Amino acid sequence: MSDKGTEPWWKSSTIYQIYPLSFLDTTGDGFGDLNGINSKLDYLKDLGVDVVWLSPIYKSPLADMGYDIADYRAIDSRYGTFEDWENLLKGVHQRQMKLMMDLVVNHTSEEHDWFVQSRRSQDDPKRDWYIWRPARYDSNGKRHPPNNWRSVFQGSAWTYDEATDEYYLHIFLEEQPDLNWDNPAVRDAIWDVMRFWLDRGCDGFRIDVIDILSKADGLPDAPVVEKDEEFQPASKFYANGPRVHDYVKKMRENVLSHYDLITVGEITFTHAMEEIVRYVLPKNNEVNMVFQFELMHIDQTEHDDDSYWKYQSWTLATLRDIVSRWQVFKREEGFWNALFIENHDHARSVSRFGNDSTDESRTISAKLIAIMQITLKGTLYIFQGQELGMKNFPRSWGPEEYKDVAVQNYWNRVLAQRMRPQNTKAEEVNMHDIFDDLQKKARDHARTPMQWDSSPHGGFTTGDTTWMRVNDDYKSWNASRQLNDEESVLVFWKRALVVRKQYPLLIFGEFELVLPDHEQCWRI
Repeated sequence: MSDKGTEPWWKSSTIYQIYPLSFLDTTGDGFGDLNGINSKLDYLKDLGVDVVWLSPIYKSPLADMGYDIADYRAIDSRYGTFEDWENLLKGVHQRQMKLMMDLVVNHTSEEHDWFVQSRRSQDDPKRDWYIWRPARYDSNGKRHPPNNWRSVFQGSAWTYDEATDEYYLHIFLEEQPDLNWDNPAVRDAIWDVMRFWLDRGCDGFRIDVIDILSKADGLPDAPVVEKDEEFQPASKFYANGPRVHDYVKKMRENVLSHYDLITVGEITFTHAMEEIVRYVLPKNNEVNMVFQFELMHIDQTEHDDDSYWKYQSWTLATLRDIVSRWQVFKREEGFWNALFIENHDHARSVSRFGNDSTDESRTISAKLIAIMQITLKGTLYIFQGQELGMKNFPRSWGPEEYKDVAVQNYWNRVLAQRMRPQNTKAEEVNMHDIFDDLQKKARDHARTPMQWDSSPHGGFTTGDTTWMRVNDDYKSWNASRQLNDEESVLVFWKRALVVRKQYPLLIFGEFELVLPDHEQCWRI
């Protein structure tokens, strides 16, 4: 076992992810803000948090809830001002905690000044800061995108710009054009953005979709696997591209190595263990750890865009085997795990991995999940509300309650497919199976406002409306009530984190699986 005193601070840290829109609103406009976070720092410190991680707070039109950044150096006015951020940072550091920011640099917003300049003309100096290609034409002279890649959010991964007569690439929304990392000027600009925040006291970064910074040479067509669709799943051509590790190493060399930081990369489209660990092994000089999603895909049928939303049942043995593999894989070479079971892109763990049908089963499930997490080797991540055992919102909520553009696009695509054969009207299409899957897996479940108390809107806002509806159970299931209940999920989490810090064995010890073949028991 390693000696905690000789290990980097981030290994034994507990990181708490905040989704700012939904944390706490202090202005009454229905959107969470930085001052709301600042007002709850004592709550986080008392919970046992070491690092506060903020999902994007930069200036953004919110086409993808802040992951479409219009200015990397500005705070979006919904959240407050730069002074508010500085006050938050000061409050975090005064409590001996650290602040981690979200870094989204595979793409920007279409409203970012870089892209505004890039699309002015084919001769603009920033044209090559993004990925532009001419159209393809068929034998009838009909214009088509440069290749058949499908966007993660449905439709073509290319959007035509009439003014300059070319297409630009966007792996996600058309409002999120991909940066051209092959251009050294782009990389230098990103290094400057990172230094901007680090020099002001930021303690690290979560780096969004780090595995797709480099695309396949030539941007070839993807194989046709859905014969009735024009655009095809193409992650094999934009994940783990030929220069991705070179770019991450350069990031480490030029910026990260000059600061005492925590760095975690999101590995969304890479599934092979041997490929994933390359980003983390110390000898490769890339990032401290990565979010890999094998466990989060346990109820997913395939690794493609549509199956992300489709639910399949799973067994305890499957969950045990996934966790066990990652606990021992490449340990001797220094691989380090990021331990998480919730985040802003996945539904609530007590609903996915437990039983939330009654208050008793919900409480037991949430505590068992906490026990699993605090006893595994790696750096621990908690998502806001997880410490309360917040659950998915009800199946009875209608489609208008789903705010996530990815869900909306998926719903519309399936609806159109089902209307097509008999020219059926939308209101006549049976979408019950889609509702069933979304109730289990939609990202929106993680994004409902925090339930602070039993007052209107769960104490999230003093205003009349919220950007997203608060879960219906807030009057009986909230932080204020749990703070005064010794048997609550919140009090259990507080005790569990104390135990984890008291016993470094839980963080650095060797993992040994007992009863590896038992179908109903998991023992380590």
